[in-house]
Amino acid sequence: IQLQLIQKNYLNKKLKGYPFPLVGDYFNTFYHKHLPFPLTNAQKRVIKEIRSDMATGAQMNRLLQGDVGAGKTIVALFAMLLALDNQYQACLMAPTEILAQQHYQSIASLLAPMDIQPALLTGSTKTKERRKILEELENGQLQIVIGTHALLEDKVKFHNLGLSIIDEQHRFGVEQRSKLWHKNALPPHVLIMSATPIPRTLAMSLYGDLDVSVIDELPPGRKPIQTFHQYDTHRAKVYQFLHDQIAKGRQVYVVYPLIEESEALSFKNLSEGYQQLCSAFPPPKYTIAMVHGQLKPEEKEAQMQLFVEGKAQIMVATTVIEVGVNVPNASVMLIESAERFGLSQLHQLRGRVGRGAEQSYCILMTDVKLSHDSRTRMETMVATCDGFQIAEVDLKLRGPGDLMGKQQSGVLSLKIADLVKDSQLLKVARDYATDLIRVDPELTDPAHLQVAHTLNMLKKNKGIWNLIS
Repeated sequence: IQLQLIQKNYLNKKLKGYPFPLVGDYFNTFYHKHLPFPLTNAQKRVIKEIRSDMATGAQMNRLLQGDVGAGKTIVALFAMLLALDNQYQACLMAPTEILAQQHYQSIASLLAPMDIQPALLTGSTKTKERRKILEELENGQLQIVIGTHALLEDKVKFHNLGLSIIDEQHRFGVEQRSKLWHKNALPPHVLIMSATPIPRTLAMSLYGDLDVSVIDELPPGRKPIQTFHQYDTHRAKVYQFLHDQIAKGRQVYVVYPLIEESEALSFKNLSEGYQQLCSAFPPPKYTIAMVHGQLKPEEKEAQMQLFVEGKAQIMVATTVIEVGVNVPNASVMLIESAERFGLSQLHQLRGRVGRGAEQSYCILMTDVKLSHDSRTRMETMVATCDGFQIAEVDLKLRGPGDLMGKQQSGVLSLKIADLVKDSQLLKVARDYATDLIRVDPELTDPAHLQVAHTLNMLKKNKGIWNLIS
């Protein structure tokens, strides 16, 4: 596995890409005049890594990791500005409309003082607007486009795409990603952003063909979020705490799990919770916004706006992405039936608060009866805010296949090896593979014939799984 990935990394570096030698006006003007906050040292380091990758004339293939709230978007924006400085277009692809919209809004507002107008292309873009975007992408008038997999449609043609950024890596299938490649004569540079940290062993196995950058430092002034685990029996105490926070002018998220087997059941769960909250926080003194999957997009938007503008003190929602808004004044995240969420989901949700200067809190409400794994998840959340530590525990609890979602679990169907227990062995294998490819990248040396033969057999059986990135 390691040989295959490292050989691919080596051959990738031989793939011609567009050289971006210039660090020009766009990059410098934004850095010196319009940067809303100073960059952390980790962000500066990662921007340098990206810059030197793109200057070489070989195609960049880089995975950008960082914890929730570590500031990946601004790093991605600097990469886009480098593309613009060198007369190329850039695109950012996100897995859901809400995420694409969020990226669009934050990037558009950051670029507003520089007169760069990005476009948003999703499934619900109106026909007239879509026609205009497609035309301007093809004639090169439009420099930055942000969207969902709508960007992969055959109708979307770029004038000269120099950089494609893919957010939330493992939600896109292999073929989808390679489609962005074929929009060009030369492959664009590729930057993949992973929202939740990936455990090191898994990163080495699944993304071993990518260079990895890690933003391992949170912006200054962020207070760590305090996390508590409470049983349903203490609901009155929790509601009292919410009352106190709202009295201080703060806002609160209340999140219910989506019960996959049944949309009706999820809705019942949510509506019962909503009724319960309404009696504890009665109108007109309190306003509660509610967002769920059955609302039309415009209704959802209206409810979101109530919360964003501070007109609603409480936002009730299902699942993570529904809450994909950035509200610095929201300082409490109450997660109902927290035992129904996975660790990375809980960590993602918690990252929705703690974006302002105030102390933020995350409360995990569960039933008193918990399975061993659920209890471990709650204890881990209370003990640490470090996404990398959480990812390691998640890997131990769920195993690698499960962690990466259905379409990629087959990738690591190892018969004997175990990624968690054999992480040291994985490192040794990786070091050997690196040394071997360094001296004989094509594996043509007679001494390496046996290795080459085994590798070819592996490739035949696996089809194109190593094109993960």
